[in-house]
Amino acid sequence: MSLDATDYLAWLRDERRASPHTLAAYRRDIGDFLGFLTGYLGLEPDLAALQALRPADMRAFLAARAAAGAGAATRARQMAAIRGFLRFLGKRQGLKPMAIAALRGPRVPRPVPRAISASHAQALGQEVGLVHDTPRAERPAFQAARDMALFTLLYGCGLRISEALALDIRDAPLPGEDAALRVLGKGAKTRIVPVLPAVRAAIAAWLEHRPGALPDEPLFLGARGKRLDPAIAQKSLRDYRRLAGLPEHATPHALRHSFATHLLGGGADLRAIQELLGHASLSTTQRYTAVDAQALLESWSRHHPRSDQR
Repeated sequence: MSLDATDYLAWLRDERRASPHTLAAYRRDIGDFLGFLTGYLGLEPDLAALQALRPADMRAFLAARAAAGAGAATRARQMAAIRGFLRFLGKRQGLKPMAIAALRGPRVPRPVPRAISASHAQALGQEVGLVHDTPRAERPAFQAARDMALFTLLYGCGLRISEALALDIRDAPLPGEDAALRVLGKGAKTRIVPVLPAVRAAIAAWLEHRPGALPDEPLFLGARGKRLDPAIAQKSLRDYRRLAGLPEHATPHALRHSFATHLLGGGADLRAIQELLGHASLSTTQRYTAVDAQALLESWSRHHPRSDQR
């Protein structure tokens, strides 16, 4: 029986809530792997062929990808995609554990998250909606209120852009209600995030443009009345940062990084930040200690009398 990744990708999409970018990358990665095996083995691979693979076969695949120009990060991602695919086949089609299961791809140092300053984050929440380059169908006041509410929410609650755009009217945190927001994150895991008064006020101002909205309607709408596309939100912030002179890494996801970094700098407990961000592993959250340490070193280099930069 020939192999394809259709069922695996559907499982990632429906059960693991993988992003479209992840699904597209994994589809290519598994296609590269199966295509390599076809040439390497001289036949189209089936379950029996996968079962017979050795670590040397996987190293040959990684070497071929490197020769084709794939960097360490790409090869590491491909290994992750392939391991997940093989585990899926093990559960669904009885593929037994293989010798290549423990093989790991290239070690790739995780980049330190890049945050923006607290002053820039606060100004962004007040001014981003005032920058417009929109279709005529979208009223500037409508967009201004929406963008200010969205980016205030991302920075104030540390949400991923996908989590914020998945919210419905019924989820909206409003003044006078319980000071918490229920968020559905990766892996369909729910977490509770406290909501600051400034976030509630921005959401309330946005909903003044949505009179009569039903509870099951999207909280954030685009120009055509559909759920806001992440690309539109990213463009709005991109337009603002260029006019305001913010760094190029000032993106919606940088607001999430800034939320965590500024909490850590203010003395928040790392475990608490892990819960607020919805990280499954504390090691993921610990990346922010590197950010905080980096900021400390930069401050020292600017102000300490023995610093070489003075």
